[in-house]
Amino acid sequence: MKLDLREIIDVPGGRVSFSQELSTERLGSPSIVRYDAGPSAEGVVENTAGVLTARGSIEARLTCLCDRCGAEFGMDKHLDFAVPVVPAGESEDPEAFELEGDWLDMDDLLETVYILDMDTKYLCRPDCKGVCPECGQNLNEGPCSCRKKPDPRLAVLEQLLDK
Repeated sequence: MKLDLREIIDVPGGRVSFSQELSTERLGSPSIVRYDAGPSAEGVVENTAGVLTARGSIEARLTCLCDRCGAEFGMDKHLDFAVPVVPAGESEDPEAFELEGDWLDMDDLLETVYILDMDTKYLCRPDCKGVCPECGQNLNEGPCSCRKKPDPRLAVLEQLLDK
């Protein structure tokens, strides 16, 4: 979606609201199974003393696979953002988004904000124990019956204890 900002570019105090559903096509991750709701964004682009800023929030409900144990779980995602908006070629700020004439590409802005906020690891809970590397038992559901192998780097010390 392209947002027309002609009416606020030269009007300090001017505001243009937006509300948009984001396409999930480019918002994937191997750990994301599906989006159950959203992602959807709401906010405003406002001119404060000649400086344009896009402010808003993005909400989504996801079903993910835990990166440690492989269990499916749901999670709610909420992020707030405030991004400077500048005319093309007028800023060296890497976080600023450039206008295309008097238009702001909201798809690009919202996708970028969302992707930069994505988790690098999705866990079903912070203390997830994962799975046993030998038998594959989910250690969150209980211990496995595998014999724990000692760290091979400490095998020399174990030989000293056997003497």
